[in-house]
Amino acid sequence: MTKRTTIIVHDRMQQGYCYDRVAGSGADFAEDFRPELTPAEMLELGVFGGKYMTDCRAEFPAEWFASARLASGKADKALNYFGVLASKPLSYWLEKGWIHPDDPRGWFQWYCRYYSGRRMEDGEDERQIARWKAFRRHVAQVQRNCEPGDPFCRPRQRQALLQWAYDSRTI
Repeated sequence: MTKRTTIIVHDRMQQGYCYDRVAGSGADFAEDFRPELTPAEMLELGVFGGKYMTDCRAEFPAEWFASARLASGKADKALNYFGVLASKPLSYWLEKGWIHPDDPRGWFQWYCRYYSGRRMEDGEDERQIARWKAFRRHVAQVQRNCEPGDPFCRPRQRQALLQWAYDSRTI
């Protein structure tokens, strides 16, 4: 049994948001949720132009950031593994209704918190896992349109896959 830990968040997007970690870090995932990359691996590979986690390090383990590729200013595509930007602006995600109020940064914030042990009982975990599973269609597109092992084919799609915890380096 994992000890319940309450986390209080204070960053640019949330002040005083509280949640409980009820599962072990990287443990007790839903049966149909098997991401290929951990948050630490994603940050080390370079995702979101290095801009995603710059103001919320205190919430997560320091080792996640030991080798993270983070931008000191604006997002920098050179920090991304495939050297391209593959993200839509937050306004797009809000317009689509994909942002849950508890995770104002979107899917990756949800994943970091889920990985850390937060579980949500309002159906949000299931919704985010369904979105993650649906994103797998991009794996099939890369496989169908690229020679195996060609990392230069469809770099935006490959970068987007990394940002959803699919290891597109191995396709």
